[in-house]
Amino acid sequence: MWHPLQSLAMCVLLTLLVSHCQGARQGQDLKCGACRAMVDEMEWAISQVDPNKMIQTGSFRINPDGSQSIREVPLARSEGNLLELMEEVCERMKEYGERLDPTTSRETYERVTSRNGKPMDLSEAKLDSRVTSSLKFACETIVEQYEDEIIEFFAHETDNVKDKLCSKRTDLCDHALQIPHDEL
Repeated sequence: MWHPLQSLAMCVLLTLLVSHCQGARQGQDLKCGACRAMVDEMEWAISQVDPNKMIQTGSFRINPDGSQSIREVPLARSEGNLLELMEEVCERMKEYGERLDPTTSRETYERVTSRNGKPMDLSEAKLDSRVTSSLKFACETIVEQYEDEIIEFFAHETDNVKDKLCSKRTDLCDHALQIPHDEL
């Protein structure tokens, strides 16, 4: 037979467990959203670089046979350019808002300022400095922790980087297959 204090203790325990799970899910939604937003911003910035611009990489020392190990790579996907983009990408998180996905009940993050000046539908987006600062901090943490992976993916991969980086490589998104793939 249950004593009233046992019932109260059980209710408190269940409440704490549920709130802990929600907090963990919100943290995961934030990290996933930051990763996906970072990938969007990196892809957009890469697309703005002239694809014909090349940069020489490799060693400028002369080999014993008289040749040099120099190769030309597109500037947009060069390690130097990617590192430069990574330094400023998280500043763009202030251009994002939070939205509750009605089908999954998960927080998603979407751009709230247009890159081309066209008006955007912001009716469902929550614009809050707390959200943008949290998103920026999560982005900075991801860039710091996964710098090598980010450079690897953007230097070589062009297809489905969001899922490959944010889900498969870093495990930041456990539900990414259900998130729609938006275009730039």
